[in-house]
Amino acid sequence: MDYTTLIDAPTWDFIRESAAAYPPDTASMSIAEQRAIYDRMCRAFHRGYPIGVTASDQTIAGVPCRIFAGAAPTLLYLHGGGFVVGGLQSHDDVCAEIRAATGLTVIAVDYRLSPEHLHPAAFDDACAVARAVGAHGPILLAGDSAGGTLAAATAHALRDEIVMLGQVLIYPGLGGDLNHGSYLTHADAPMLTRADVMYYRDIRHGHAPPDADATVSPLHDRDFTRLPPTVAFGAECDPLCDDAQTYATAITRAGGLAHSVCEPGLVHGYLRARHTVPRASESFTRITNALSALARREWPYGDIR
Repeated sequence: MDYTTLIDAPTWDFIRESAAAYPPDTASMSIAEQRAIYDRMCRAFHRGYPIGVTASDQTIAGVPCRIFAGAAPTLLYLHGGGFVVGGLQSHDDVCAEIRAATGLTVIAVDYRLSPEHLHPAAFDDACAVARAVGAHGPILLAGDSAGGTLAAATAHALRDEIVMLGQVLIYPGLGGDLNHGSYLTHADAPMLTRADVMYYRDIRHGHAPPDADATVSPLHDRDFTRLPPTVAFGAECDPLCDDAQTYATAITRAGGLAHSVCEPGLVHGYLRARHTVPRASESFTRITNALSALARREWPYGDIR
């Protein structure tokens, strides 16, 4: 794959800046080292809070959370990090900016991480918070990367329990075929490789993941009905890219509302580039616009069924 033509100069600058803070061999280091390096990288990209946005920490259903107070409905945000790294600080400014752009209350969920807490710990935490918040009114779900996996898995699990107005998934890993499509075409993509995907997949379980378990891989579910309206964003230069389209197609074939976006020339983790890369900034606007529309119970993509 010729990334010199697919990826523009500002994105390459972002890739180099990320690599300087988070070396490609980080996955071979100890878990403590991985987390320390990831936290330092996220601090380097942190842009602070927009004017008027504040946050407070609170435990919900036994799970540490950070609440960015705003209007209803409430948006639950699940951070990325391969189920191994990340937390309330890693996506702190992302959540603050989503709050500023949408006006919604945003709750960041600090779910338990692997390998200390194997699956279904993170999934259980996401569901517990969604149930607790959903008991008081409709919610939205959103997440990036591993957080996108958890958001979709939560939507599948709770579709008949609480009211979910929609879900927005950002370069999610949903359990697509590792031997097909973008997993091969972009196996050696900058920022995330196919080998990285397999590493983070297995560490979540301590072994290879189980088959046909929608709590692990939402694409392995046999029922895609009754899911909330879904918008899934893939980054073109990412082995996970096809998962967004495959998932949206599964929902629409089951009669639901879903739309996928493949963001050209972007790479995994591009949320951190939203202030420096025009393509990432435009995608972040599309993400927040989708969340705002779903919160208003509107579908901005026309009739796609």
